[in-house]
Amino acid sequence: MDRKRQVGKAEMQQSPLLSTEARLVEVILFLENEPVSLERLSKMTSLSEETTRNAITELQEHYRENLHGLDLAESQGAFQFLPSSDLHDKLRSCYGRRVDRRLSRAALETLSIVAYSQPITRREIDNIRGVSSDTIIRLLRDREYIKVIGRKDVPGHPCLYGTSRKFLFEFNLASISALPKLSDIDRLRFEAEPTQEKKEEA
Repeated sequence: MDRKRQVGKAEMQQSPLLSTEARLVEVILFLENEPVSLERLSKMTSLSEETTRNAITELQEHYRENLHGLDLAESQGAFQFLPSSDLHDKLRSCYGRRVDRRLSRAALETLSIVAYSQPITRREIDNIRGVSSDTIIRLLRDREYIKVIGRKDVPGHPCLYGTSRKFLFEFNLASISALPKLSDIDRLRFEAEPTQEKKEEA
């Protein structure tokens, strides 16, 4: 056995083995195309939510400490595997150009509103921007930066929009919580006046 194989074997022996629960969660997240919530993972694995959460923590530590090509990221209470942040620049040439070269200022503004205010309806986006966002929302959906993540429980049940896995990857974010903090001015700007939807809900 050459030295390279000996080193690799030694590293494998030193790397802690994953529990059966962690391996089960790992394969489910690998097979799913979308982020999976803790509640759904618990049901799919037939494990308690506490055991499932412990398995996720075990996986996150395992992937972080052993320099894998993937990170187990959490976004809005759901979990998914994403490319490790240190590999993003190497992957961009194969999997896409920079976002800011493809999106207009208005599109970037709308995408920012969705990212910081999600889940959010089209009317709420319009209220913040002061203009109709129909065309831009269609564009962002076509390019898979945003998606419908539910419906608001008000008359008409309007779609609720949120960001996608592609958005996180393109902006080099492990999760939504990694977004830069808004300035006081921007935070106030994103706090629009109550829309008719909210008034009806009240």
